[in-house]
Amino acid sequence: MGSHARPNRLHRTGARIATVALFGAVLPITAGGLAEAATPNATHSVDESDRPSSEATGAADRNQGAPDATSQDAPAIKADHAFLLDARDGSQEREMWAGAKADDSVSMASTTKIMTALIVLKHPEWLDRQIAVKQEYRDYVAKNGSSTADLQTGDKLTVRQLLHAMLLPSGADAAMALADNYGTGDTTDARIADFENQMNAEARQLGLSGTHFDSFDGISHGDNRSTARDLAKLGQRAMLQPAFADVVKKKQFKAEAPAANGRTRYYTWNSTNTLLSTYDGALGIKTGSGTEAGYAVVFAAKRDNRTLVGAILGTDKSRFEDATKMLDWGFAH
Repeated sequence: MGSHARPNRLHRTGARIATVALFGAVLPITAGGLAEAATPNATHSVDESDRPSSEATGAADRNQGAPDATSQDAPAIKADHAFLLDARDGSQEREMWAGAKADDSVSMASTTKIMTALIVLKHPEWLDRQIAVKQEYRDYVAKNGSSTADLQTGDKLTVRQLLHAMLLPSGADAAMALADNYGTGDTTDARIADFENQMNAEARQLGLSGTHFDSFDGISHGDNRSTARDLAKLGQRAMLQPAFADVVKKKQFKAEAPAANGRTRYYTWNSTNTLLSTYDGALGIKTGSGTEAGYAVVFAAKRDNRTLVGAILGTDKSRFEDATKMLDWGFAH
């Protein structure tokens, strides 16, 4: 991938263990050779980055509201850090509603990985190149208690597969692999620092003035933050990338990868975004959670040729219920 494009490093935002199986000799995976069939009985990891203590299903605290102070007609939701936009034709956007704290910068947890994916997708020609899993990626997960795709040391996965591993079960091991390989430097730390600099440069270019990254996966080192408005805009921009939109719409993804011993490893990754199963027209995008950050979700849905994108930060397990109310309100207006 060149001196500045090599995928490597981890993230912490939750604890989810993906199903991994090693079988007898099978031909090594080729570019684009990915299995996507969902299997009802497939098990999968619990995404810790998307839940401070337990899997977020989003069905709590129903009747409290945090209406926008500028509008009497607003979705009756609990979250203050919330924002909703109409994506129009995809390249343009129109603000529909902003919560009382839509422009406050707060910790964003695993929603950080949206920008990680955007940086990777600046080089779509590398999507089918393989990256070897290093033991340090697994060590990073273990040290930080991060959510994981349970990547196995020595396995070789394509960039496309790693994007699924990062965005569906919120694998910090996959996020570290990508950051390590897409940054420039002679050491892992140097490459990751360079990758995070690329994330901040992109945030400035996109005009995300309330956003700063000091992490590739959401585990903050003191200044990893964003606003609901910025994250909705970032989500809208990410959905313009076909490869990104294709990943985040999936409830489950199966992958095969050459293992270190020459056999084939089988992975199953499930999405942490329950809106994909509960909301008609849901398109993604990314969940997140942590002790400091609380629960977060960046979401999108399409109905009647209209696409809405929203973000909720710093709330509790009601995030999915609030997202549903925001989308219903938006489509009704």
